[in-house]
Amino acid sequence: MTDTAPQNDPPTSHVLPKGIRFAGVAAGIKASGKPDVSMIVTDRPSVMAGVYTTNQIVAAPVVLTRAKTPTSTGRVVLTNSGNANACTGEEGMQNAKAMCELAAKLTGCDCADVMVMSTGVIGQPLPMQKVRAGIEAAAGKLGDAETDFIASADAICTTDQFRKTVSETVTIRGQQFRIAAMCKGAGMIAPNMATMLGVVMTDAPIGPEAAQASLKQIAGQTFNRVSVDGHTSTNDTVMLVCTGMSVSEDVQEFNSDELEIWQEAATQVALKLAKMLVADGEGAARFFEVRVSGAASDEDAFVIAKTVAASPLVKTAITGGDPNWGRIVSAAGYAGPKIDPERTSLVIDGVMVFENGTPISIDAAKLSESMKANTEVLADLTVGEGPGQASFWASDLTEAYVRFNSLYTT
Repeated sequence: MTDTAPQNDPPTSHVLPKGIRFAGVAAGIKASGKPDVSMIVTDRPSVMAGVYTTNQIVAAPVVLTRAKTPTSTGRVVLTNSGNANACTGEEGMQNAKAMCELAAKLTGCDCADVMVMSTGVIGQPLPMQKVRAGIEAAAGKLGDAETDFIASADAICTTDQFRKTVSETVTIRGQQFRIAAMCKGAGMIAPNMATMLGVVMTDAPIGPEAAQASLKQIAGQTFNRVSVDGHTSTNDTVMLVCTGMSVSEDVQEFNSDELEIWQEAATQVALKLAKMLVADGEGAARFFEVRVSGAASDEDAFVIAKTVAASPLVKTAITGGDPNWGRIVSAAGYAGPKIDPERTSLVIDGVMVFENGTPISIDAAKLSESMKANTEVLADLTVGEGPGQASFWASDLTEAYVRFNSLYTT
């Protein structure tokens, strides 16, 4: 199956961090001829941190990059799309290393300072002649304009229907710090660290350990709370790049209070991207939000919300606009954490359908019409009187998803 070209974003203007250049080119890795090599290069050694898939089957680029982060000397984030370089044995590892070596040579840094990511079909060797040509072409087109940023974001896409980019500024110490981010993902999306490929970039001064801890928390509140199909990829990677170049060469690193302000802004950026992943879910017709409250802890609420959102029966009910509240309530019951059935209530799109363990008489046809008329469905589920609460976002499950993925490699 050929890759789908990402549609253009609505007219927008991205604010880009200082000290970063971008490029995206078509090297022929994808049969479609769409862009497939992305390069992000910092002007000076920068802090880089990462979160990675927890799948035991791990792609070569994940193994390689995971061993390098966090670092304070990172220079390059290199990505190829159209081929995951996963389950490719020693040849795959050598190819991943060769990508790093070539990028290092072309950008004047050490191989250890190049991070590599890959995405696409599993189990096929990288076409290294094309990959090398793509890296060389990207290195020759690096720029710091918004068009360069967009080109880089387009080149990481595979089955995405639209590119996913967000930027924001946050004021700290009376100075503006920029955050820009991109990600890709539409299928094989399930939270178990991150859920796809993504890069969050900033010119804020954040140290390696603080960046790693911050990225883990950001992922936990955003990328780890979305699902399309419950399938954790072999290649999931999200990088955080901090150039520290917003003010001067020797700007002091953020203290804990300043880092908290920055992290809140970065979390909102990541949340927008995470919701785009769900909205772009392969074959998706509706965006489904599950909000759980009343659990014994936030962790319990998270598990319950994730279980409800992942249920194929719940997802297909959302597809059909079916207010089948029994599927949602029963999913909460088997999720694992203790709930109070007599204090369990459910509201679907503002309509109470189940209250304190008792069904409510409703106009099911009217609620169904409302669900079908909207592209977003909200389920508010109360499972007791505890302080725990969490939100989770998922796509529905459609016939189009089945058709698409039944033919993915053929």
